Amino acid sequence: MGNVKPKLVKRTAKMLVEMYPGAFTTDFEYNKRKVSEVLEMSSEILRNQIAGYITRLVKRQKLIEQKLLMRQEIAMTDEEEYIRRIEGFTS
Repeated sequence: MGNVKPKLVKRTAKMLVEMYPGAFTTDFEYNKRKVSEVLEMSSEILRNQIAGYITRLVKRQKLIEQKLLMRQEIAMTDEEEYIRRIEGFTS
């Protein structure tokens, strides 16, 4: 399918992720069942679109968290290297 999502899908998905932090995963099938539990809707297509967008949001959040963690590790390594160099010059 394409990347175009109606505003209703995006708004609902973001609202659900904010209201239920940690309830959704990167698994589409699990998210689909969870959306059915949380929302009462008769449209399967709309439910699937919301679950798909939630899956995409969760994957994006995890990727951002991993990148931030890597940056922190690199910063610590650079800082330790800088301290070793300074100590090497003073001795």
